[in-house]
Amino acid sequence: MLDYRLVQTAVIGDKNSDLPVILPMDPHELDFWRKAHPTHTYWCGLQLDGCGGELSDRRYTNKVCHFAHHPSAPTCSRTANGESSADHLFIKQGVRRLLDKRKLRGEVRTRDLGTGPGDAVDVHLAGSRRRLRFQLSTFEYRAWRRAADELAADGSDVDWVLASDGPVTQQIVSRHGYCLRVRCETVGGERRVHIGAEARDRTVAWTPLEDCALTPSGIVTPRVEEIRLTRPQPMPIAFPVQGGVVFALVPEATTHEASPFSTKGRQLFTADVKPVDSPVVRTVISLPGDTDAPPPDHVYRASEGARILLHESGGDWALEANRYVRLNAHDAQRTGLWTPPPGDRAEQRVTPVPEPRTTRAGADDAVVPSTRTAPSKPPEAVPVTRGPLARPDLVTALRDALAQRARLRSTATWETLVRTVGPELATYAAGDRTALLVDVDRPLREHVPVLSALIRQDGAPLPDLSEVLSGLGVPHAEASSHIRRWAAVETDRAFAAHGTPARSMPPRHELRPERPAVPQRRDHALTGLRPRTAVRRGGTSVIRDTGSVRRVRVLTAQLEQLVPDLGKAARKVASEVVSGAHAWLAYQDGEDLPQQERRKLATQTPEHVVGLLEGALRRAEGDPVLEQHLAPYRAERRRNAEPASAAPIQRVEQPKPPAEGPVDKLARRLVTVAAQRTSIPAPLLDGGRARADLQQRMEALDGNIPHDVPMLSAVVLGVDGGPVTFFRDILKAAGLAVPRTEEALLKVWRREQERAYAAYANPPRELPPRLAPRADGGDIDL
Repeated sequence: MLDYRLVQTAVIGDKNSDLPVILPMDPHELDFWRKAHPTHTYWCGLQLDGCGGELSDRRYTNKVCHFAHHPSAPTCSRTANGESSADHLFIKQGVRRLLDKRKLRGEVRTRDLGTGPGDAVDVHLAGSRRRLRFQLSTFEYRAWRRAADELAADGSDVDWVLASDGPVTQQIVSRHGYCLRVRCETVGGERRVHIGAEARDRTVAWTPLEDCALTPSGIVTPRVEEIRLTRPQPMPIAFPVQGGVVFALVPEATTHEASPFSTKGRQLFTADVKPVDSPVVRTVISLPGDTDAPPPDHVYRASEGARILLHESGGDWALEANRYVRLNAHDAQRTGLWTPPPGDRAEQRVTPVPEPRTTRAGADDAVVPSTRTAPSKPPEAVPVTRGPLARPDLVTALRDALAQRARLRSTATWETLVRTVGPELATYAAGDRTALLVDVDRPLREHVPVLSALIRQDGAPLPDLSEVLSGLGVPHAEASSHIRRWAAVETDRAFAAHGTPARSMPPRHELRPERPAVPQRRDHALTGLRPRTAVRRGGTSVIRDTGSVRRVRVLTAQLEQLVPDLGKAARKVASEVVSGAHAWLAYQDGEDLPQQERRKLATQTPEHVVGLLEGALRRAEGDPVLEQHLAPYRAERRRNAEPASAAPIQRVEQPKPPAEGPVDKLARRLVTVAAQRTSIPAPLLDGGRARADLQQRMEALDGNIPHDVPMLSAVVLGVDGGPVTFFRDILKAAGLAVPRTEEALLKVWRREQERAYAAYANPPRELPPRLAPRADGGDIDL
């Protein structure tokens, strides 16, 4: 075997030389080298962190050729002996050649930053305020910032050329759209330097150093020029706004087009901004570009993700708002940004209140507003209406009214909104109403609730809510039968977002296709596997898994849930088995896989995969780390099961622990799920096999639980992604009041989920209060 650990680099001439050389490893190449350079002397140079002694070249045929110290040379402690140990000198030499080629003046020197003379190469271009740093050693962000400040102390601009990829590389890419890289390749007795341009997609285009342009603006490669012409403007630094902020546009002010906060799809305005408990300041505000500018004669509250944008220099800042609501006259006046015009006070005392009245059915059916004199009310209760609202103002007013309903934790009917917003709403037919509500909630964002879900008709969501969601881009909205559940979850999200104080929103309910079709495999004849069978339900062809494939899916889900709580060794084995099972299932589902992997998976039968999963499950359930995690819960259940007495019970001997029953097994499984802050579908609790006693076991598990113990049944999902159908019966068995409405039941269920996650977290957190009070089996309306 060839020995690559010997000295391969040296300098030519003397110990202080910076002219590097690599000794050819092949004996024939060394013969040519000797003939070409008969007068060269080689040294363990000081700029290589060597001893300064003279070296001789050694020719071998049974191992690589290398340099060797003379017998009289001093003891050498040099550790870097390979080809790359002289890269800093080759870079220094290459930059000097490029300066001469481009007829530029500059200073090139190596730098020792603590690990050796080859840490970096600095280049100072004379006649321009430009420095280049070839960084060959690795360092973290703060060391990079200190070095950048040191190099720029005289006001020079610094270009960084990095040898290794890392966080600093990505930092530079995010700022400038690209990062310069350097690498060296061995060619004969030297290392050729290449400069690379790394783009945002992590690809690097390499160019030989001698083909690069060295200008007063730094090193330029063809890829750098391309990126500079097409790169987007860097994103400013953003911080979330805490406590809310109000603003009013300044129509007479203009915003410069070359603002650093200008972004595609956004529009900039000058506004007077007032954060909470702070004075008013005039600055730039960034609003969505897909909507009209809000009228400047109103005051608005920015909410749902408002951010402060800060320029990197630290001097400029702006406010970014994605959603905002218009304040009523009373709240706007309190901000100091708005004063009611003369005459408004009288209009607020006696205001014509529209009252919708419909004519008889006919060709000219219309809503004819009649007016009556209303008593004096606050501006919040009786808004001032001076004429029909235009479409943009109507959208804003409707959004404000729904947001106010959410703050009060209340829903609304369309008739209530007509009285609150204006009679224009009564003229909207079903199709027009759908388009109006789409404008109210557009664009759809994950962190912003859909306010249309608050509107009710006969106690249920609007009949055209599915069309509204389809217009917003919610997948499977028109064909789903779970719109009622979706609206209940979204209502809870709106209450959380607009409440005082606001709280974190639960995740949005995901609508899934009613009967997902799985593509039929075409190569089952080659694999020898039994294909999944197709059945027809309601005229739709659905591919059904065979029993063995279903068993693989169930066992994979069970094992995957145990992985995070296992010890290191057991977790590694279980993760490998889960990964292999996922690949096998992907092959069964007809996904596009590499041909080599397909051949390997085709040889694995379902029985083989089931055997691997069952063995891994047995090993996981016997893992001591998992047992330690479940021990506190079992001890607590035993303590709760002990009868209370005035005096302590004297025990002569410690009884043996009872055998684990079905309820204890269920408890152990659900504690693991709660500790992972996740949930589990009911069919997976018993390995995919439906058991008739599931409701009885869950009622026994949570029956008459103390107030400080959460309901573990809340982490079990029903068929529609919500609570199990018998969750009301579990509440009764627990001695808790049962909600009447679906929305109230969903709130109680989610709160018990939060309590379970908090109780079995590591470390445990404080439990939120229980929503359902104690009751004697009666119903409540939360």
